[in-house]
Amino acid sequence: MGLDVAKTVGAFVLVLVVGIGSLYLLPEVTPMAPMTTETIMMMVLPSMAIFGAIMLAIGVKHGEYRATN
Repeated sequence: MGLDVAKTVGAFVLVLVVGIGSLYLLPEVTPMAPMTTETIMMMVLPSMAIFGAIMLAIGVKHGEYRATN
């Protein structure tokens, strides 16, 4: 499967949209501490994006290593 920048960014954004969308649309999991939209957008989204970017960079470097060895 040939991945280019557009497909990689699309897959990355899709994972973020599914994760954030499910948190936003699903009923509250913990009734004692509901997660507000503000919490999702200011805390969860940036942490998901940063973690995803780090994992993407590690995956790209590992792929480069596997391709050369």
